Amino acid sequence: MVGQIISHYHIIEKLGEGGMGVVYKAEDTKLDRLVALKFLPASVAATEEEVARFRQEAKAISALNHPNIATIHDIDEAEGQRFLVLEYIPGGTLKSKIRSLQSSGKELSIREVVEYGLQVADGLSHAHRHGIVHRDVKTDNVMLTEEGRVKITDFGLAKLRGGAHLTKTGATVGTAAYMSPEQVVGEEVDHRSDLFSYGTVLYELATGNLPFRGEHEAALSYSIVNESPVPVKSLRSAVPEGLEAVVNKCLEEEKAKRYQRAEEIVEDLTRVKQELTAPVAGARKALKLPWVMAGMVLLAGLAALYFLLLTRPSAVDRKSIAVLPFKNMSGDKDDEYFSDGITEDIITQLSKIGDLKVISRTSVMQYKGVTKNLREIGKQLDVASILEGSVRRSGNRVRIVSQLIDAQTDEHIWAETYDREMKDIFDIQSDVAQKIAIALKAKLSAGEGEHLAKKPTENLTAYDYYLKGREYYYNYRKQDNENAIELFKKALQLDSNYVLAYAGLADAYAQRMWRFGFPAGWVDSAIDVSNKAISLDPSSAEAYKAIGLAYEYKGWLRKALEADQKAVRLNPNYHPAVANVGWVYWFLGEYSEALRWMKKSQALAPTNAQTSFGVAYVYLFLGDDPNATKWYQKALDLQPDFVYALQGMGWLFLRKGQYDEAYGYARRILSLDRIDVAGLALAGDAQLCVGSLTEARDYYQQALSVDSTKGDLHTRLGYIARKNGDKQEARHLLGQSRKLVQEQIEKRNEWWELPYTNALTHAIEGNKSEAYKWLQKAIDAGWRDYRWGLIDPLLESLRNDEQFQQMMAQVKTKVDEERKKAESL
Repeated sequence: MVGQIISHYHIIEKLGEGGMGVVYKAEDTKLDRLVALKFLPASVAATEEEVARFRQEAKAISALNHPNIATIHDIDEAEGQRFLVLEYIPGGTLKSKIRSLQSSGKELSIREVVEYGLQVADGLSHAHRHGIVHRDVKTDNVMLTEEGRVKITDFGLAKLRGGAHLTKTGATVGTAAYMSPEQVVGEEVDHRSDLFSYGTVLYELATGNLPFRGEHEAALSYSIVNESPVPVKSLRSAVPEGLEAVVNKCLEEEKAKRYQRAEEIVEDLTRVKQELTAPVAGARKALKLPWVMAGMVLLAGLAALYFLLLTRPSAVDRKSIAVLPFKNMSGDKDDEYFSDGITEDIITQLSKIGDLKVISRTSVMQYKGVTKNLREIGKQLDVASILEGSVRRSGNRVRIVSQLIDAQTDEHIWAETYDREMKDIFDIQSDVAQKIAIALKAKLSAGEGEHLAKKPTENLTAYDYYLKGREYYYNYRKQDNENAIELFKKALQLDSNYVLAYAGLADAYAQRMWRFGFPAGWVDSAIDVSNKAISLDPSSAEAYKAIGLAYEYKGWLRKALEADQKAVRLNPNYHPAVANVGWVYWFLGEYSEALRWMKKSQALAPTNAQTSFGVAYVYLFLGDDPNATKWYQKALDLQPDFVYALQGMGWLFLRKGQYDEAYGYARRILSLDRIDVAGLALAGDAQLCVGSLTEARDYYQQALSVDSTKGDLHTRLGYIARKNGDKQEARHLLGQSRKLVQEQIEKRNEWWELPYTNALTHAIEGNKSEAYKWLQKAIDAGWRDYRWGLIDPLLESLRNDEQFQQMMAQVKTKVDEERKKAESL
C-alpha cells in the first residue's frame, strides 16, 4: 500500500503489524499533517466479530482525551477497507528504546523509569475513569513522542464497561508475557488486570527484563500464575525501595491485594519521584560543637566596620550589601550546614540595621559553590558591596577570613582574619558586640544596638541543632520539614528559652497544614509556639513573622498584618516578613500597598522567583497585563518549573478569554506533577470556559481527591452536576461547599474567597438575592477580580442583571483607583 492514496491520505511507509491491525505512516493531504492509519490486516477475514472489535476500538479511544493516550482523529472506510486515523507518534515504542539502550550496554535511568511509569499510570487512570480497560498493556503499546512524553496506544482489546464480550469464553487475549493471572486462566478481567500488566511494564523499565519467563506459552502461563518474579533490587540494586514496592504490589497474584486504582500508583510514584530529588542525608559525623559560635564574632563586627564605609565618597549607594555563602574550608562536607548558618546569621544581624539594604538569604544561597565575577553578582543583586568569607577548624582553633569588596570596582574595602582559641569564644563575642555598639552609635537606634549585642543562646549544642533545622526547613519538602521539627525540639530540650528555635518550630508547624496536608489544628499549634517565643523576647522579629504567617493561614488577616508589620519594624530587611505584608494587603484588596511591599520584597530577593511572582500577581489583579506578563516571565526565567508562576500565566489568559493558552499552562503544571491541585483546577477552569463539562469535571474530581477541603471545587462540580440535570448531586455538592465555608466563617476567617464561594453556590441555584448579598460581602472583604466575575460560568445566571453590571462597575472603579496609585511605584 506504500505510495497509494486512500481517501485523502497518502501512504508513506509501513510502521508495524499486529494481531489487531496493520499501521502505516501517512500524510493527511487536507490538513497537511502526518497521521497513522490502522487497517484490519488483509489476512484476517472481515468477520462480524472483527468488525465489531474494530468499531469498539474507535469508540474506546475516541472517548479518551489525555496527554498520555494516543489521539484518534477519525474512523473511515475506502475501497472496502476500514481504518482508524490516529495521531502519528515518531519517537518509537518503550520496547524499542529499552532494546536500543541494551544493545549499547546502557539502561534507563531511575528517574526515567519513574517518569515513564507516572505517565503510563496517569493515562491508565484516565481510561479507567471512563470505564475502559485496555487489556493489552505492554511496552510495545507505549509510544514516545519526540519530546519524550509517553502515549498509550492500541486500545483494540479495550472493553467498555457494560459493552459486548467480543472474545470467546476462556480465550486469552493480549501478549502472553504481560498478561495477568486472570487473563491466563480465562477469567473475567477488570481494570486491575491492566494494573498487573502495568507492573510488568514497570519491572521491565527498571530492570530490562520481564518478570515472568518460559520457553513456550504453557510454561510462561504457569510462571505467571504460580511463581514470584526475581526481586527487582537483586537485578538492579540502585532501584529505590519505594519503586520496588510499587512493582511488587502491582504484581500481586490476587486482585484484592493489588492496587485498586491507578491513581494510587500515581500517588506512590510521585513520592518516589520527590525522594529522588531530595538531597541525600548521609550519615553525619559527630558535631564539632565547641567552635560553632566562632562565626558569631563577625555578626555585629562586620556591620559596624561596613558602616564606616558610608562616609567614603562614591557615586554608588554604599548602603546596599550582599553576603555570599561562606566557604566551608574544614574538609568535611558534613559541616556545610555550619558555614551556611554563619552566612544566614551575618545576614540576619546586618538586616537589623534599618539604614542598610541587605539582600536576603534566598537570593544569595544560589551563589554557593559558584565561581562568578563579583561585578556580575553585584549587578544581578543590585548592590554596591559584597561580603565573602571562609571558615576553617583546626584542632582547638577556628579561623574565619572575611573581606568586603566594592561590587563595581572589585576594590577590597575591608578585610579581617579572626584566629582564636575555642575557649575564648564567648568572651570575644561579648567584647566585639560591645565595641560595635559604640562604633555604630551615630547610625544605630538603641533598639538596633541591643539586638546586635544579644546572644541567641548560651548553649552551643542547641544553636547547632537550630542551624541544621533551618537548613532542612528551607527545602520546603515534607520529610525535610519533619526533620526540622525534630531538630528544633532538640534545641529546645537543651535551652527551653531559645526564642529562635520556637520561631522555627512555629514556621514548620504552620507549613504542616499549608503545604503538606496536615490537619488545620497545626496552625493553632504554630500560634501557641509563636506566643511562647514572643513572651520570652518581645523584640524578636522571627517570632512575630511566625505568628503573622499562622494568622494568615487561618484567615485572620488584620492580625496577620499587625504581626508582620511589627516584624518589619524590628528587622527592616527581613524579607519573609516584608513579603507577607504584601500578601496580606493583596488579600484585603489594597493593591497599591500590596505592590509597594511586593516590590520591596523583590529588591531584597531579586533572584528569587517567588518575589517576581508576587509582583506579577498584583499587576494581574490591577488589570495591567503587560507588566503581569513581564514579571511572570521573569519568575519563570529564574525557575522554569515554578508552578505558581505557570498558574498565574494561565489565570492571565483565562481573564483575556484565551482559554486554549490557559489550558496549555495547566498541562505544563501537570507534566511536572500529575496531581498538583493548582494545575488540575486551572485545567478544569479552562475546560469549563469552553463548555467541555466532562473534561472539567474529571480535572476537578482529581483535584478534590487530593484536597477535599476546597469548597470552590465542590462548587464547580455542583455547577456541572446541575448543568447535566443531576439536581440531587448538585444540591449535595453545593451544600457541602456552603458547609465548608460556614466552618471557616465561624472560625473568623476573613478571606474574601469564602463569601465569594457562597455567592457562586446561590447563583448556580438561582437564589439571586442571596447571591448578591454574599457577593457584596466578598467585595467588602477585598474581592476585586471583576474581570473573572464577568466571564465566570458559575455566575451566568446573574450576568445580564443590571444589579450585577453595576456591582462589577463599582469594583472596576476601585481597581482603577488602585492602579492609578500604583503607577508611581
